[in-house]
Amino acid sequence: MNSRAKRDPALKSTLKLIETSLDDDKAENIVAIDLAGKSSIADFMVIATGRNQRQLSAMAGHLVKKLKDKGLGPVPIEGAERGDWVLIDAGDVIVHLFRPEMRTHYNLEKMWDLTLPEPERLAAMGG
Repeated sequence: MNSRAKRDPALKSTLKLIETSLDDDKAENIVAIDLAGKSSIADFMVIATGRNQRQLSAMAGHLVKKLKDKGLGPVPIEGAERGDWVLIDAGDVIVHLFRPEMRTHYNLEKMWDLTLPEPERLAAMGG
């Protein structure tokens, strides 16, 4: 965890809320990427996979409600209608929700020098 997250209980709490909400909604391969010193857009990026459009939309809706209930509103959201890639701007944390094939295609982890979780890599190779 970056030094700001260690010093900032609100950021740590937001990150935990996001990860817990996604886990509760059965998101797969949840990854939190520390962006400290790498980007000015946010302190963290959370990436997760949902099985289909319906699950992605439900995960996004639940997460946005929880963030607003915590007082982090408004919470901009993009792509929920289409359901391939949903982006949620939680201020210091940007959340990307993907269907498996879209996550493999865009491979945001590689952009930040991380590797895709193993099940995603296997799916990309047709395994």
